Amino acid sequence: MTSAARILRGEGTIARQPFVIAGIVLGILKQSLDILLATVVFRHGGVAFNYWLPFDRLVAFTSLEPGEYKFLLAMVALALPFIWAGVCLTLARLRDAALPAWLVLFFFLPIFNVLFFIFLCCTPSQEKPPHPLLAAPGPPRPQTLLDRMIPRSGAGSAFAGAMLALVIGLLLVLLSTSVLTTYGWGLFCGVPFMMGFLSVMIYCHHELRPGLSCMGVACLSPMLLGLALLVYAFEGVMCLLMAAPLALALSVLGGGLAYSIQRWRGLPETAAAMMSLVLLVVPAGMALEHGVAPEPPTFAVTSSVEVDAPPEAVWPNVVAFAELPPPQELLFRAGVAYPIRAEITGTGPGAIRHCVFSTGAFVEPIEVCDAPLLLKFSVQSNPAPLAEWTPYERVTPPHLRGFLVSRGGQFHLTPLPGGRTLLEGTTWYRHSMWPAAYWRLWSDQIIHQIHLRVLHYIATRSILPR
Repeated sequence: MTSAARILRGEGTIARQPFVIAGIVLGILKQSLDILLATVVFRHGGVAFNYWLPFDRLVAFTSLEPGEYKFLLAMVALALPFIWAGVCLTLARLRDAALPAWLVLFFFLPIFNVLFFIFLCCTPSQEKPPHPLLAAPGPPRPQTLLDRMIPRSGAGSAFAGAMLALVIGLLLVLLSTSVLTTYGWGLFCGVPFMMGFLSVMIYCHHELRPGLSCMGVACLSPMLLGLALLVYAFEGVMCLLMAAPLALALSVLGGGLAYSIQRWRGLPETAAAMMSLVLLVVPAGMALEHGVAPEPPTFAVTSSVEVDAPPEAVWPNVVAFAELPPPQELLFRAGVAYPIRAEITGTGPGAIRHCVFSTGAFVEPIEVCDAPLLLKFSVQSNPAPLAEWTPYERVTPPHLRGFLVSRGGQFHLTPLPGGRTLLEGTTWYRHSMWPAAYWRLWSDQIIHQIHLRVLHYIATRSILPR
């Protein structure tokens, strides 16, 4: 084994046992220092598991309070030496296992870095042959069950890999959505990664296939899964399209890992062990995620328009507005819920506003009514966020009930020179879908389009005749 100093300089190799010990010790030390820094120095709680899911609460740096900004900088400074040590140890273990150095990228991927650490702990040391296809032939190995089950032809092994990944992926989707009712990292990241990895491992079991065809096989199984979910009325088109970019990217990532293992290692006898490891980790991660039940982050979306009218003329149309014309935007015509009209019962704080959408009504108790400048309300009841596009009359996946929830909103009117008004609409919402940052890309855009539909209508109705 190479000395620690050489490893920290990015040189040498490290075997499995010292790698496991170093990884566990550094992990415990990092976690302990994080908790100590957060609780003792900054009096900040709830840091214990935050960096396992670092993208769930992304915020703009400009929105951080001074204390939070200092806390973030301190945490980053503390993490830097551990990141350096982790990267050096990972590179040394990859060299020892005769695996490509680019796999160190998995060290930086949340959730997958844990799976990758386990994989490196289980992978034995090996001298890299001159070329996996040109290595000296050895005695023939006995046939395994996988050898007999997997067809030798390219098309046959691709079909076997895609079908097996499809069946297992479908079972895991049902486990996550119907049994655990969790729409998290395990479902949206673990399942497509597993499908890409599993399908390519099977595809390359008998011989190394071309890299491009491996990526095609990796993408085939999640596409078939999406089709199966649509055909069997588990999901609609809209949600499948939103999940597709993430699912396909992670399938390619899983397929790329499987291809690299087969290309650099050329050990089909270890395929069953590696596939079993992946198949165990994904449902275990789902169960852990369900048990931990992390608190969903709250996001804010603000949209604005300038109105050619003073606030006094805009205000009545903010409080309540008549029925809007049918939407022309493709987003709303595809099934996303859109506003139709707003009604109010009572006046001032305590009044109840009903914003009627295409899927139902938001019930909005008024909290602040500072005419004609600010109308702020909470949300007591939420309708479904969309009506799924589907070949069937109706599908009702669990994520349509309580997974995207509006918490409150406001209209803020700011007088501008020349009798104009800056009209801003803000919605505070949360969703229980992970990775939160990915799904926020979609939900923020949807809410922004809802805002603009309302704001433009209010602006049109408020313009005074000249």
